[in-house]
Amino acid sequence: MRREPFGMSAGASRLSATEHASDGGSRYRLRDLFTPLDTLLASGGDPRLALDPKERVNAYGCAPSPEPELWNFASSTASTISQLAYDRAALAREELMHKCLFDEVEVAFDARCEDMRDELRGHLQLSPRIDVVFSPSGTDSQLHALCVARAVLGAPPVTIVVGADQTGSGTTHTARGHHFSTMTASGIAVRKDGAVTGLAGDSIAVPLIDMAAGVAMRQDADDAVLRAIETSLAQGRGVLLQIMDCSKLGWRAPTTACLDEIARRWPGKVQVVVDACQARLGRRRLRSYLDRGYMVLITGSKFFGGPAFSGALLVPKGRSRSLDRMGAIAPGLFDYAGRSDWPTAWTALRSRFERRPNFGQWLRWEAALAEIGSYYAVPEAFRAKALFEIAAGVDSMIALSPSLRPVPVAVENTGADDEEFAQATIFPFTLLRGGKPVSIAETGAVHRALARGMNEEIGGSASDRQVAAQRCLIGQPVRLERQDDAPQAMLRLCVGARLVTEAWSSDPAQAQRNVQHVLDRIAHVLVKIELLLDRGMAATALDKPAFEV
Repeated sequence: MRREPFGMSAGASRLSATEHASDGGSRYRLRDLFTPLDTLLASGGDPRLALDPKERVNAYGCAPSPEPELWNFASSTASTISQLAYDRAALAREELMHKCLFDEVEVAFDARCEDMRDELRGHLQLSPRIDVVFSPSGTDSQLHALCVARAVLGAPPVTIVVGADQTGSGTTHTARGHHFSTMTASGIAVRKDGAVTGLAGDSIAVPLIDMAAGVAMRQDADDAVLRAIETSLAQGRGVLLQIMDCSKLGWRAPTTACLDEIARRWPGKVQVVVDACQARLGRRRLRSYLDRGYMVLITGSKFFGGPAFSGALLVPKGRSRSLDRMGAIAPGLFDYAGRSDWPTAWTALRSRFERRPNFGQWLRWEAALAEIGSYYAVPEAFRAKALFEIAAGVDSMIALSPSLRPVPVAVENTGADDEEFAQATIFPFTLLRGGKPVSIAETGAVHRALARGMNEEIGGSASDRQVAAQRCLIGQPVRLERQDDAPQAMLRLCVGARLVTEAWSSDPAQAQRNVQHVLDRIAHVLVKIELLLDRGMAATALDKPAFEV
């Protein structure tokens, strides 16, 4: 028997199953649209999206409404919503309300979701033949990818995860077809790491960090991937290969040569899905993946700076046809998706899912599309120039800091397909005091203290207090296990689309000043880190609500 969701998650209005099942179900869903916009933007996701009762921020330190005074260099994790994106979400809600005067809520909502697919394809310069499956998060999209892979391969595959040590924490679970949280975005309570009915299988982790070499990418990553595939196929199992582009530290693997070797040796036996959730890849490179028949995981909430969470699975047309031939749907997937998540062309599949609009997911994608459209409206030459200059400035500042040790960004040689992403946009570093790494606990405390005004705790000169007062977000700590040594944690300064969008001006001199303004803010953040370490004031943040690590 199907379990009914007991309500919208993360503080959204909760409607009973009886109400939704009644003849007035559409009317009740229309009523949900009158929920305050901030509440809707924080709804329809897993518990990571829930707002802390006191701080009114989610697990990533982000509020559901704009905070222009908070500097954001955290796009590898999550971003605060911009005023532009917030206004688009507000307008989108008004427009849907108006359309619902003439159509059922579900009909109007379905049409809007289809329009958003067209808009996303347009921004990314994708063929209309590329299907888009929306989801509440990139982690949810991994379950969708597993479902499609089972249809394509004709049997439950083993999932090989490249960069398993540098992807979302939920991937450990979703790669095996298991629940990654205690509640789905549909508001259904589940057991974390319990099997998703009909999707459970096996997985193989291929980590990328070479612990023996410190913070460096392993040199045998390609060989490890090929061995894992060969072993799995020898056991008579199909393979879903999840490759990385790019990781939490900005790494990419395996190489293009390795992917060519896989296609040559095992045609039709390995389905590739690209973890591009960071969205830090050129549009030409994205298209090349899809042209190869790969699926692609993407989000609007990392590089593009939309609010967390907004996930999507991009599916080449040839792969989507396999779904038409698929028999039974994994029953557990019904807890993770509604009918509007799937493209309208997938009529057979869609008919099996409930008409269950996820207004929070939809509005977060509306916000993300505002950011994506604004970014690609900036001339390509300026995008590349701005990212290059900011990258050079950040590299230089981190290298000059006595308290920061940069982590090398190990990626395959870049080419024309990378476009403006030919250089790094994620800058990881470890913290030092007296030349020695600080503890994981203090690294986390520094991260939390950066997001708070610390002028009273820091004291000192007026300039020190001014630096300490500025609130800023940077990428969350990444835990690093080390061979024969204590674990470490790295922080990340991240360059996102919004920095480029806000720096753009048709006046070259003004645009250059705007880029310098971004670099000045980054310098300010690094000085605050120095102050926190020097005064030992980061410890004052230890008793505050912790963000996820």
